[in-house]
Amino acid sequence: MRILLWHVHGGWTDAFVRGAHEYLLPVDAARGPWGLGTGGRDWPAAREVPLNELHREHVDLVVLQRTEELVLAEALLGRRPGRDVAAVFVEHNTPKPEAVTARHPLAGRDDLTIVHVTHFNQLMWDDDGTPSVVVEHGVPDPGHRYRGDLERMAVVVNEPVRRGRITGTDLLPRFADAGGIDVFGMGVAALPAALGLPDDAVRPSGDLPPTQLHEAMAERRLYLHTPRWTSLGLSLIEAMHLGMPVVALQTTEASRAVPPGAGFLSTNVGELVSAARLLLEDRDEAARLGAAARDAALDRYRLARFLSDWDVLVADLVERSPGRGRLIAVGGERGPRSARWKES
Repeated sequence: MRILLWHVHGGWTDAFVRGAHEYLLPVDAARGPWGLGTGGRDWPAAREVPLNELHREHVDLVVLQRTEELVLAEALLGRRPGRDVAAVFVEHNTPKPEAVTARHPLAGRDDLTIVHVTHFNQLMWDDDGTPSVVVEHGVPDPGHRYRGDLERMAVVVNEPVRRGRITGTDLLPRFADAGGIDVFGMGVAALPAALGLPDDAVRPSGDLPPTQLHEAMAERRLYLHTPRWTSLGLSLIEAMHLGMPVVALQTTEASRAVPPGAGFLSTNVGELVSAARLLLEDRDEAARLGAAARDAALDRYRLARFLSDWDVLVADLVERSPGRGRLIAVGGERGPRSARWKES
């Protein structure tokens, strides 16, 4: 199949374009948010297409990730997503501003399918009859690299100062009482000043390329996951693949991702601080929990399962006329893995 999508979320796109299809990524001279192309990534199955040439391309499916792309795709293709060409909307985020009553921007439609990346997100968004399915995350396996030689915690988060309580940035000083924290991601340089802490307590460690990031994470004793209200971060799944033990707030999808024996989850921050201190002091226990975390990640979030789920969904959507029928999963509790789709 030939699939059109914009490069919005680098980690998710890196997994998605490893499938067996041809992936068209719009590009323009500015290489901005609407024309980033591959962004310099090595994606053999992806092909950059200039915005003004998209109308010449045959497209089997449009994968939307921002509501503005509905209008943009129609203007560029000369076809209406969901009406003239099959389309899905991948919802990466938890609902905002309300946790329970937020109506999805594409609610109440019969021409699109919303693909949620977690079961929690599907549960919380009000889709109001728009067909929706869940395709859980999958990531390329970086290998069991955990060493845990540095008695510090690793955190991966983008723009923690701006996002504040959403990403649990305000909780970092409490965890710093247990030991040092190294924070990776975009916009982390201002953290020590914003938190009023010395650099060594919460140390900004830069926005590293994936391979370097994985090596740096694997040197730290544990992975700390503090978001209150974000979708399940790929960095958490990657940490588990690396063999890192996890200390995480028991919020959103974390309790599904991190099973018992793979780390510590709680809504009691004091309990989590104690757990972090325990793991910082006991490398053997940290390694044991990390090995269980890796097994859990390989079971639920392996790349082959993710791509297989998408293959089933893509084939069904393209086979059917756009906008006709309602798609529901028939199969195991994990959704479209080894499932089929039927009209209801």
